[in-house]
Amino acid sequence: MLRQGGHLALALMSLQLLLWHESVTIEVPQDPKILADLRQPPTITKQSVKDYIVDPRDNIIIECEAKGNPVPTFSWRRNGKFFNIGKDLRVTMQKRSGTLEIGFRNGGRPEDYEGEYQCFAGNDHGMAMSNKILLRVSKAPLWPKEVLEPVVVTEGSSLVLPCNPPPGLPPPFTFWMSSLMIPIRQDKRVSMGLNGDLYFSNVMAQDAQNDYSCNARFLFTHTIQQKNPFTLKVLTNDPYNDTSYNDSDPYGGRKVAESTPTFLSPLGSESSKMVLRDEQLLLECIAAGLPTPAIKWFKKGGDLPGHKVKFENYNKTMKIINVSEEDAGEYVCMANNHLGSIRHSIFVQVRAAPYWLDKPTNLVLAPEENGRLVCRANGNPKPTIQWLVNSIPIDSSLPDPSRQLMGDTIIFRSVQMGSSAVYQCNASNQHGYLLANAFVSVIDMRPRMLGPKNQLIKVIENNRTFLDCPFFGSPIPELRWFKNGQGSGLDGGQYRVYVNGTLEIKRAKAVDEGTYTCVASSILGMAENQVRLEVKEPSRIVFAPEHQSAVRGSTARFNCKVKFDPSLPVTVTWIKDDKPIYLGRRLRKDDESLTITNINEADEGTYTCTVKTEIDQDSASARLTVLEEASLNPSVSSALPPDRPDPPMDLELSDPAARSVRLTWIPGNDHRSPVTEFLVQFEEDRWEPGRWQDLATYPGDLNSVILQLAPFVNYQFRVIAINAVGQSAASVPSPKYQTSSAAPDVIPRGLRGWGSEKDNMEITWEPLLDLEKNGPNLHYSVWWRRKDSDGEWNNVTTTGTKHVVHNTETYVPYEIKIQARNELGAGPESNLVIGYSGEDKPTSAPTDLHILKVDSTKGNIHWKPVNQDSVRGEFKEYRLYYWRKASHVPGLVFSKENKTKGFYTTMAQPSAILSDLVPFSRYKMYMVVANNHYEGPPSNSVEFSTKEGVPDAPSFFRIKRRGFDSIHLEWGKPLEPNGLLIGYQLKYQAANGSREGRPHLETFLPNVTEFTLRLPDRSTRYNFYLSALTAVGAGEVILEESPFFANEAYIDQVDIATQGWFIGLMCAIALIILILLIVCFIKRSRGGKYPVRDKKDLPLDSVDHKDPDGSFDYHSDEDNKPLQGSQTSLEGNVKESDDSLVDYGEGGDGQFNEDGSFIGQYTVKKDKDETEGNESSEATSPVNAIYSLA
Repeated sequence: MLRQGGHLALALMSLQLLLWHESVTIEVPQDPKILADLRQPPTITKQSVKDYIVDPRDNIIIECEAKGNPVPTFSWRRNGKFFNIGKDLRVTMQKRSGTLEIGFRNGGRPEDYEGEYQCFAGNDHGMAMSNKILLRVSKAPLWPKEVLEPVVVTEGSSLVLPCNPPPGLPPPFTFWMSSLMIPIRQDKRVSMGLNGDLYFSNVMAQDAQNDYSCNARFLFTHTIQQKNPFTLKVLTNDPYNDTSYNDSDPYGGRKVAESTPTFLSPLGSESSKMVLRDEQLLLECIAAGLPTPAIKWFKKGGDLPGHKVKFENYNKTMKIINVSEEDAGEYVCMANNHLGSIRHSIFVQVRAAPYWLDKPTNLVLAPEENGRLVCRANGNPKPTIQWLVNSIPIDSSLPDPSRQLMGDTIIFRSVQMGSSAVYQCNASNQHGYLLANAFVSVIDMRPRMLGPKNQLIKVIENNRTFLDCPFFGSPIPELRWFKNGQGSGLDGGQYRVYVNGTLEIKRAKAVDEGTYTCVASSILGMAENQVRLEVKEPSRIVFAPEHQSAVRGSTARFNCKVKFDPSLPVTVTWIKDDKPIYLGRRLRKDDESLTITNINEADEGTYTCTVKTEIDQDSASARLTVLEEASLNPSVSSALPPDRPDPPMDLELSDPAARSVRLTWIPGNDHRSPVTEFLVQFEEDRWEPGRWQDLATYPGDLNSVILQLAPFVNYQFRVIAINAVGQSAASVPSPKYQTSSAAPDVIPRGLRGWGSEKDNMEITWEPLLDLEKNGPNLHYSVWWRRKDSDGEWNNVTTTGTKHVVHNTETYVPYEIKIQARNELGAGPESNLVIGYSGEDKPTSAPTDLHILKVDSTKGNIHWKPVNQDSVRGEFKEYRLYYWRKASHVPGLVFSKENKTKGFYTTMAQPSAILSDLVPFSRYKMYMVVANNHYEGPPSNSVEFSTKEGVPDAPSFFRIKRRGFDSIHLEWGKPLEPNGLLIGYQLKYQAANGSREGRPHLETFLPNVTEFTLRLPDRSTRYNFYLSALTAVGAGEVILEESPFFANEAYIDQVDIATQGWFIGLMCAIALIILILLIVCFIKRSRGGKYPVRDKKDLPLDSVDHKDPDGSFDYHSDEDNKPLQGSQTSLEGNVKESDDSLVDYGEGGDGQFNEDGSFIGQYTVKKDKDETEGNESSEATSPVNAIYSLA
């Protein structure tokens, strides 16, 4: 009978759940005005960790922060009892927070405050509670004093040196070192176990030493404690000589008994281990034996979880991370050497502290609405669920007729005002507990519009358009849209209204322009807003650039004719290989084209034309190929030149899949240039109909490829062939191919959080591309919460790319994540991004600014830093403002420009070097601290003077004039003397190519700026080095070389005339001329007749002929006529004779006629054979001719 009654109750409960209608939970927008008017129960936003270990040297801070309206008040319990903070002078609570700070400046022991703490935050609408925080003080106990006897062991035996570190909190990290703080070398034979003991699988003679020491490092106190060292003595059969040790014979030839493996840890043949879910499992097997055993691991009945298992400590330790229930079972470790093997079984049990399956979340309802809170958790053993309301067990709380408890679920029906409360769910088992706060807030509020008033939206024709109308009210208002204030509500057909108030126009047309009104109404009232929609023509490139090839040095022209809506401002830009183009003499742009003249190899690349308006853009690209000049070989130029290929033909689609399809085509004629690649383009008719976009390129030897596609796209394809000349025309498009919808698989890019105001944080991201939406109704879910808090995530869903979080504290870090969603589901969540709320002006100034060790150009500045909390933003730098106030040089004109220099440092005693100062000047400076947006108040001002330095170079230095034996120099005073000038120094030395002569030095008073120098050698060039002087030394040197002047040619002539070799040459020439005159006189005085041949008319050469030696032969008409008796060539031509004084000197065949008259065959040019035939003949000279006459 009882069993039948139980079944009946269960059936009635199931029927009740089926008939019960749950209302949609109201999502409260993060609008400041809404939040200011909205009364809500408290929510814990920040609390300390459950197991809280603190450093005894610091103050104890136990965090507890909460939000709510009205602002919550806080109270604490310690060890389950009310903690009266006011009675303990060491305990203070922070303002507008429940965080406790326990200070020990005036005495007290941190250990006296150990215990279990719990925070409670309450207001008029409920009470929230934190986890139970177990506060413990870190401990680093000393190692117990003990006297360790020397450890004596036989060579080859196993050994364990115990560590037994003192039990610290948290447990210390142990390691072994020698007395010289050198780590004990560990390997397959010697290693430290998980318990800190040092294990020797077998001892060798070289292990003997007297300082094996175990060390314990305590993390909180950063201290290391050392145990008294062990002395290890090794007994050997033969004396040990360390020089005989080597890796191949570690025992130096001594006989050491070998042994089979035995386990040092764990002992026995089996053991057990319990581990909690999501923790890491560490299993260890250390074996003794000689030779040293090798360790292997197995799992009975299955394989080791390779993706999360790791072997450490020379395979003696196996670590499994993120343990789950399937990791339970029997694990076997096997130790073996060539004498045998041994096994040990470890039975692993996996238990689990409670973990959430369905964590309760806040519930906002309107009066008379229904809702429910669900708390489901799992664990091993299965946890028990306990409900509390306002921190009181629900069984002990006041009854609420609208509330019904059903196991792990609380059902609310027809809630009323005043039913608001905070509910706690506690899931616990023997391994831990979970505590979650979730409030139920019953509110009523008239409808309100949250978006901007009378917004103007501009869209492109034929695009899908969304008109947003964010609203709020409780109960949730009904929203309707109207166009131009007429007709019934817009919904259906090309219109669709979403639950968040957004109106979708599936394809906007010109007739859709107008004023749209959204009206939100409920039983409490109504609110409305208007949006003005303007539909614009798309911007398109109607005459796109085409691929082309051009010969180097020629001109190329890319067309780009655009069409756009005349009511929108438009810009047309060109880029080359994704980089801006700089227009100039060779690159010119007009409204419809880009022209490139005098093409060279650097002009080759892909040129892209982009037309852009405020709401859309279009682009098209073409490649320019630069060719070498055409060959001059007639056989090559006569052949047909290569040309662009014909377009591919007969495109077919096959092998359809969800995100791919096979495309096949037939290549066209390549026109004498092989096809190097095929470009596959696509066009889709949803977002950008009519625009062809590049999909992929494939090698020129393929004609069938599998195309990787995106969901929710209606594709059409075409193919373009490309060879060395250019691109073919596009093929005829393929049939259309529609891919199915899917959830997004791309994470929105560019997620960041930053503050535009001091009390907000703007969360922004880049929208998904059209081909990444994968389905209709794309929107974004954004979550954020304070960093390092266990508070609830705040979230919002929007179709935009920005959400502003208001009423934040100044410069607070937030964790942010985002997820794209559409009607098919949710995409992957992004990784956590840390964003910051807005910055404010720093409140503090650096103090005690002063400067030390000032020299002529730099000084060391020091200051006391500000508290980092006063920066009120990200610390950027300490910014120093300094300017030159005066110069110690009388009458010097200089600039008083304000200069700045930044220093980034977080040192407790910061300092920096201020350089690039002007010497002998007076400066003034002050410093501020700066964040990314603001500067703080100025520090104290400091005046200081720089020391005297060396001067700059003279303002000018030139050689004004030059005489035959002197040179005049002029110079100007330095613009920055950097001190009191005491004069100038001039160094000069002769320069003969790369060699320089002995230097000469002149010095001048400071008022002297010119100097005339008498040169010891007028024909030599000189280098002059001039510098100014102060008491510190010489300044920058300025160099000047003696120049070539117009009268220098005359000077050089005079100089040459004085040279001995030139005088001798002139005398020789005069003597030769005298002899010739004598010969002519004798010839005329004899009156001899010269029989000559008939004159032959020869053309007069108007051009001077040049001899092979480089000299010019100046000859007249007579010179071209042969003398009587001159030789002729084999062809009968008369050999030309050259009449020159030089040839007279070199000789030739001088002859006398029968009458004794002189006939000079003036140095006839002989062929090589003729020269060889006359080697013995005497050279004729005018002197010989005279002797002949005698």
